[in-house]
Amino acid sequence: MADDRNFELKIITPERIFYEGKATMVEFNSTEGELGVYKRHIPMTVIVKPGILTITDENDEIREAALHEGFVEILPDKVTIMAEIIEWPAEIDVERAERAKERAEGRLAERSETTDIARAQTALLRAIARIEAVK
Repeated sequence: MADDRNFELKIITPERIFYEGKATMVEFNSTEGELGVYKRHIPMTVIVKPGILTITDENDEIREAALHEGFVEILPDKVTIMAEIIEWPAEIDVERAERAKERAEGRLAERSETTDIARAQTALLRAIARIEAVK
């Protein structure tokens, strides 16, 4: 008998189908704040903000990934995440992420006329998401 808590979750990137299966919950950061989605959620589309994506699968096992940007379509029985970049912890180069974090923090600390603040803030959030996903 199928578990009534389950919904279909599909995560797509330009290169691959990152994840496809049943889930009981998915959590991620959106531009509107943190969002947790269960089956029968009201339909909506949201923009992803860099952070940790947490999937609770049909067996109540939890998996995490670093989700950087994209869009999410939420329907009552299906969630589709169209991600520009998403990585499992095993795919992340932690040393590279640490260096990116330091660079972004440096750019934000100096705040010169030529500093693109929004870009530096996004780079910092991406680096932090990568580091947190590995921990």
